[in-house]
Amino acid sequence: MLDEPTSGLDSFKARSICKLLHDLARKRGKCIVSTIHSPSSEAFFYFDRVLLMADGYTVFQGDAAESMEYFKTLKFDVPKLCNPADFFMKVLAIKYPKQ
Repeated sequence: MLDEPTSGLDSFKARSICKLLHDLARKRGKCIVSTIHSPSSEAFFYFDRVLLMADGYTVFQGDAAESMEYFKTLKFDVPKLCNPADFFMKVLAIKYPKQ
């Protein structure tokens, strides 16, 4: 379990860490659980599964590759060629006061 292993790193190093964790999971059969804030689209590519939460509630849990399609089924306008993490942060941000 890792808490923000890419925090404070440039995007190249952060992607390298995500690739390393992905390779450990795949090649050595390890289960990697990590919180990662605002990954680049290249880093997001290495995620097998994601858990997206907003205000303490689970919004999506499943295959990372299916996450964008899920939001399309909910009628969200998903821009082409966008960073999935940036899109999720924008859509799931809680605006206060809550409405």
